[in-house]
Amino acid sequence: MSLLDPCLIRSRGPSGQVVARLGVPLVDDYLEFLEGRCRPNTVLAAAYDLRVFFAVVAKPAHEVRACDVLGFITAQRTGRTSTEALQPVGEDDGTVGVSMSTVARRLSIISGFFAYLQARGDITANPVPRGLPTRRERSRPGQGVPLTRRTRRLPRILTPLEVDQLTAALRTHRDRAMVAAMVFGGLRRCEVLGLRLEDLRVAERRVFIADGKGGHQRLVPVSSRFFATLAAYLDTERPADADTDRVFVVLKGPTRGRALSVRGLDEVLAGAKRRAGLAHATCHELRHTCLTRLREAGMALEAVQAQAGHASIESTRIYLHLADDWLAAQYRKAAEVLDAQLYAGHQDPTGGSTR
Repeated sequence: MSLLDPCLIRSRGPSGQVVARLGVPLVDDYLEFLEGRCRPNTVLAAAYDLRVFFAVVAKPAHEVRACDVLGFITAQRTGRTSTEALQPVGEDDGTVGVSMSTVARRLSIISGFFAYLQARGDITANPVPRGLPTRRERSRPGQGVPLTRRTRRLPRILTPLEVDQLTAALRTHRDRAMVAAMVFGGLRRCEVLGLRLEDLRVAERRVFIADGKGGHQRLVPVSSRFFATLAAYLDTERPADADTDRVFVVLKGPTRGRALSVRGLDEVLAGAKRRAGLAHATCHELRHTCLTRLREAGMALEAVQAQAGHASIESTRIYLHLADDWLAAQYRKAAEVLDAQLYAGHQDPTGGSTR
């Protein structure tokens, strides 16, 4: 096996977690390093992205140069191979590239991989450029043009009717409790699946997030509706002989009693969405729906940040734009004041005084 033809190899670790390898020593060392600081799904995504990169570049790591990285960006954007990437793209070519957000994510993984090799002393420099130089580069070092340009799209949210339709299409108390955790608590998918029995603060109507994004912990309130549905699940559905302390487990089949997987939750939601006749309803959209509604209801942006578990307030500001009703109300209120200030004492178009 070589980097010229990497193959993604999946196996199971001692605790049942997915282990991803490419069969290439340098890459596998990096993936093993990531396992100590990232979630299994993040490591799996990194393995896939590195496989794509080396399949396109077709060079060992120590031979990769900046021109190869730039060629990879073009190849990903156009859907062509690395050798075809330098050729003009025809209008009827038919090739389709990936989104720029995907390219940016892959560049981040690739840069992290080479930074790891550089820190170990395997290479002397990271071949992934930080950006392209500009005329102002001399006076402002490091302020070049980014390699990729992304449009940050507003995430979609569900209407109250769509939430009701989705909830009605769920078949178990367990499924309704998981959806309620996202819709009423703003929890991430991994945070829902990571909940342990000891993390439930029923009397306080709060849950403890022991391992949030970036390893951050937080204690957040969740609606009583979630805890009512959760109680029904724990009392009537959760197997008494479950072999895990995770709250949400598999209810049927050979893996009954084991912690529910990401794929399991996604399948539950996909089935409910299909039965409800909804065009969209992902875990992330349920979380966005909660945080948007909280902001619309007047919750301070800093409080929404704490509820969401955002490390930066900048990540929370998007809910200012999602909360259309709140934004429109704020504009109308300010516009009335502005109108009074600008036109006080002026004549109206009909010749009368505005005073």
